[in-house]
Amino acid sequence: MLVSSRGISLILALAISALVGAFLSLMDDSTAVLIFVASGLAFSASYLLINITLEFLVFREIANIYSLLEKIQKKELSQIPEKSGKSSISPLRRINAVINSYALARQKEIDALQKNAEFRREFIADISHELKTPIFATQGYIHTLLDGAIDDKQVRMKFLKRAAKSLDSLDNLVQDLLTLNQMESGVIKFVFKDFDLKEVIEEVIEELEHKASKRHVHIDFKYEPDKNYLTHADRQKIYRVCQNLIFNAVKYNHDEGEVKISLKAHKNHIQVDIKDDGQGIPPEDLKRIFERFYRVEKSRNKKEGGTGLGLAIVKHILEGHKSKISVSSTVGKGSIFSFSLPLAKEKELDQTTKAEQPA
Repeated sequence: MLVSSRGISLILALAISALVGAFLSLMDDSTAVLIFVASGLAFSASYLLINITLEFLVFREIANIYSLLEKIQKKELSQIPEKSGKSSISPLRRINAVINSYALARQKEIDALQKNAEFRREFIADISHELKTPIFATQGYIHTLLDGAIDDKQVRMKFLKRAAKSLDSLDNLVQDLLTLNQMESGVIKFVFKDFDLKEVIEEVIEELEHKASKRHVHIDFKYEPDKNYLTHADRQKIYRVCQNLIFNAVKYNHDEGEVKISLKAHKNHIQVDIKDDGQGIPPEDLKRIFERFYRVEKSRNKKEGGTGLGLAIVKHILEGHKSKISVSSTVGKGSIFSFSLPLAKEKELDQTTKAEQPA
């Protein structure tokens, strides 16, 4: 037999009506009409009040709880509605809200675990591919030499150089992976000190000048000579940031292209903009270029070399300086990578200058 709010209300209303009629029948001046009318009113009022109370405060909330538990049992957590902000005097509704919050929290954990699992699968696939290329290349050269080509001096030197180059690429990949992992785990500590950001960029340009000249890429560095470009940061890591960004601007530029580096000192920070006039980056790839091993097809491919970790390392270094890397790009016109660092105060600059002066 199914129990419903109407059935319970009917039974309780009849009981209340009977009690009212029995009480009135004990009074001497009560008439049959009065007892009938009073019992009827008591029945109607009791039925309505009890039915509404049971329906909205008990049975409906129990049905919602059962529905919610059924969704949890079937693992249909994505179909659970967000928690309502309405308050209620019903304790069952509060229980429903608690279960709902718990289910939503579990759904978020499941989503995070699924996302992490997908990331691990992609990472394993990427790292396997990246490691396979230099390993297979080195194996090919070594086995060719072992099969008899080692007797030919010219072939021997050629293959050994190629094998060494492949192993160098493998070493660079492993070093970049270690660096990135240490940054994410907090093992690598940042050593902050005052230094001239302009001098760092000039050192990077001097280092990459030979690579740029091979493709006739012109590097234009603009800054105001009378401005202060002293910043407080980790010099070695900021050098690597500039090195990666300027190297990419040269590498992914077209022959006889131009790389424009702009250094601007503002009130509290120094802005660095690195612009190239290469092929640019499609909009759908802009959000992913800072991921590990992510390469943009055509414009950024394996033929250009690199480990695919440079921009990921740049992002982590700047995050360690409480800054961030931004990029804007137009396909066919080029890209602009920008970041900023805090500007050291003039007082700090004077103290640094005095400290460097001989006693």
